[in-house]
Amino acid sequence: MNNKFIVGVTGGIGAGKSTVAGIFARLGAGVVDTDALSRQLTAPGGGAMQAIREHFGAAFIGEDGGLNRSAMREYVFNHPPARKQLEGLLHGRIRDAVQAALQAATQPYVLLVVPLLIEVGSYRPILSRVLVVDCDEALQVQRATARGQLTVDSVKAIMAAQTDRKTRLRVADDVIDNSADLAHLETVVRALDQQYRSLAAGTA
Repeated sequence: MNNKFIVGVTGGIGAGKSTVAGIFARLGAGVVDTDALSRQLTAPGGGAMQAIREHFGAAFIGEDGGLNRSAMREYVFNHPPARKQLEGLLHGRIRDAVQAALQAATQPYVLLVVPLLIEVGSYRPILSRVLVVDCDEALQVQRATARGQLTVDSVKAIMAAQTDRKTRLRVADDVIDNSADLAHLETVVRALDQQYRSLAAGTA
């Protein structure tokens, strides 16, 4: 894993991390997404479900046996210690899954998408670069609520719990301004893809 060129990707809710990662993937980059791994662990039969059931109780288990995400989301935002407990159950399992996925990757370089990259910090030593996907906060709220699962207040609460925009931009090696349309975004990603390929090959 240490000899791989790994780009850590982060950004606030609604900034467009998944969209950016999808474009990179179509261009041939590897993508390891900690949110996707978390969803796998908390899906029906997922590796974290037994521990979550034992710690939090059946009220947070859906009819399908997976995590009741809306109930858990509301609970942890109203009970900060519970958020830490949930993270304690998930983070070690996610790190193990990340390590396995990175070791298995065969692409020229790999994106490691971590919404809380700066807050968690434990992934920083393995990263070659940090890429921040950015847009203004009003656009973040608009995009995040458009998905239909979160209210404006919920999105603002999540944003308040995340590292502020200025701090994210300060630690970035590269920044994608995702305020424009998809065509512009694809142009920016293509240029970064070429840069990362050159860096990974040691030719830049």
